[in-house]
Amino acid sequence: MSQGLDHTRIRALCFDIDGTLADTDDALALRLARWLRPMASLLPGGDPLRIARGLLLRSETPANALVALADRLGLDEIAGPLLDALQRSGGQARPHQFLLIPGLPEALTRLHGSYPLAIVSSRGERGVQAFLEQFSLTPLFRCVASARTCRRTKPHPAPLRWAAHEMGLPAEACLMVGDTPVDIRAASAAGAQSVGVLCGFGERAELERAGADLIIDATPALADVLLSAAAG
Repeated sequence: MSQGLDHTRIRALCFDIDGTLADTDDALALRLARWLRPMASLLPGGDPLRIARGLLLRSETPANALVALADRLGLDEIAGPLLDALQRSGGQARPHQFLLIPGLPEALTRLHGSYPLAIVSSRGERGVQAFLEQFSLTPLFRCVASARTCRRTKPHPAPLRWAAHEMGLPAEACLMVGDTPVDIRAASAAGAQSVGVLCGFGERAELERAGADLIIDATPALADVLLSAAAG
């Protein structure tokens, strides 16, 4: 299913964190389910975790729309600190608050042997570093673009272009990997290719509409897609 990718162009990989490397969907759902548990008898089906997942899924598209609107209006400098504050208040920036996508360390290690890797995230720097340090992933990444690295955030192309420059490459040579239309649109705006993953908040239909060149079930599958193509 990689027919949409031009493998000859790919010289570096850029990864989002939430829903792409970190299983933020599960982490947030578990926290919300704990809050809902005292009301379990009043919930449809009585399953707090199922209700929590449904609420998060329905909230993600409006949240992405607000991020995109802030970018179009040039309000990133206001939205960025606000997002940082919300993440801190929710405990997302503290160490040991993350879940990892299963199979990810092995896949990243394999990819690291063939491509320079970068982080391009809308998280604050503290949260990004906490995630990387928790799972000892820091040595795998050439550079990290967090929410405040550039004046504009995704879906603006500036963070991806910055990461490409740090790796000594044009943005067109990068492959952006993310779970939401925000990631896909950032890649398109930078002239890069993109892979949408279904292990986070995004749904196949919206990733397709955003223009993803390839959609895979989970991030670790990318290693087989890219390395088998290179071997062939």
